[in-house]
Amino acid sequence: MRCSLAMQSEISRRDFLTASAFLLLNSKVAAAESPGAAEPVIDIHQHTNYGGRTIGQLRAHQQAMGISQTVLLPAGRMYGLDAQCGGNASVFELARQYPKQFAFFANEVAGLPEAREEITAYLKRGAIGIGEQKFKVACDSEPIERLAEIAQEFNVPVLLHFQHGVYNTGLERFHKILEKYPKVNFLGHAQTWWGNIDKNHDQTALYPTGPVTPGGLTDRLLRDYPNMYGDLSAGSGLNALIRDEDHTRGFLDRHQDKLLFGSDCNDTIGRGPGCQGAQTLAAIRRLASSKVVERKLLFENAKRLLKL
Repeated sequence: MRCSLAMQSEISRRDFLTASAFLLLNSKVAAAESPGAAEPVIDIHQHTNYGGRTIGQLRAHQQAMGISQTVLLPAGRMYGLDAQCGGNASVFELARQYPKQFAFFANEVAGLPEAREEITAYLKRGAIGIGEQKFKVACDSEPIERLAEIAQEFNVPVLLHFQHGVYNTGLERFHKILEKYPKVNFLGHAQTWWGNIDKNHDQTALYPTGPVTPGGLTDRLLRDYPNMYGDLSAGSGLNALIRDEDHTRGFLDRHQDKLLFGSDCNDTIGRGPGCQGAQTLAAIRRLASSKVVERKLLFENAKRLLKL
């Protein structure tokens, strides 16, 4: 379980210099472009080596967005979450070096025999959750139950990527897991989770557009199960926020205690129209009905749920 010498030196002199340059350049710009940037913001969804992004670029990106604390989600030992993301050792090492800026989850391919040992080892080293689970299993399968048992033992949440026909399939059956493990908190994320804010959602549409009919499966799971939460990150979360802004205002109000900001953004700038994370922050600030609701979504819910 020891980190390799190469991993321990991942925050290289080059990364340090890159980060320093970015931070100096972006700090004033970010403060000017981000209303409320001085207020604390927790980003619950980021990755190391996301699409090849360096540690220095990641740190600069989060600083430019105005993030006060970032939760790093590792890949399992295979697949890299389809984005060449770093694994448990990489997120542990970054959080170890910058404990005020970063916290981390533990992860492993759910069906592997050694998954329990790997996840448990990093939970004992300070991981505050399990995920991002993005593997080809049914969401009510035995591997997911085994993860829930670990989460229950350590009193940490599980973050799941729901994508129709590919990852954590069968969202319509996920209520079985929520009922079987009422003490375990789950965070829903990704295309199928956010598509199902719409009662009439076509399950094959990953980024649906147009007006939302209230009462979708996601809406009901958040309403009916105290242990179900929503991760607002990624293009899917942003799409859900902006596709029908009248619906969004009511949705954010209804679930103001159950939704958490995340970016899941792999650009290197951290601001402007090319940064999906910055767009999500702007949408939340624009569409939240009050400052009280905004602060819950951007900070308080994450602080409470993740015990930060």
